[in-house]
Amino acid sequence: MERRNSLTKSIKITLVTLIIYGLLVATHLGEFWPFSIYPMFSQAGNPWKRAIVQEINRAEIDSLWKTTDKNGLPGKTVALNELNVNTNDIANYLSKTEVWTPKKQSGVRKLLQKKLLKQSNLLVYQARGSLSDNDEPKLEFVPYFYFSADTTISNPDLRTE
Repeated sequence: MERRNSLTKSIKITLVTLIIYGLLVATHLGEFWPFSIYPMFSQAGNPWKRAIVQEINRAEIDSLWKTTDKNGLPGKTVALNELNVNTNDIANYLSKTEVWTPKKQSGVRKLLQKKLLKQSNLLVYQARGSLSDNDEPKLEFVPYFYFSADTTISNPDLRTE
């Protein structure tokens, strides 16, 4: 009898927990922990933006401002984790900034300062991914900034102050 009561009680607790959890997920459009931390559950198929930094040779600056695909990226990709720079920090900076003031541009430069700019020329891209009309992945790279030891040049298409 006592075992039966504890089994009934545990079933009731489990059902109540599942109902509460289901209601929270339903009322938060699926953005309720743990699903919100997994983009495959909460944002599958939505467009996304990340950042990529390329180490390049001295080049004609005007030709660098063209949006490209993966095959058109110049130079060598910089491994940001080796510099203790979180890729999401740069990606958020690029995607959330609407007007690029000198202070904002300097903020991106400071994130990359560990990559000895005296020795390198860096080109910062925003990688944009989405699904095309026929459900094929589409990936494009939009250049944002060129950094060298003493130069910061922003893409002329960016809104600057």
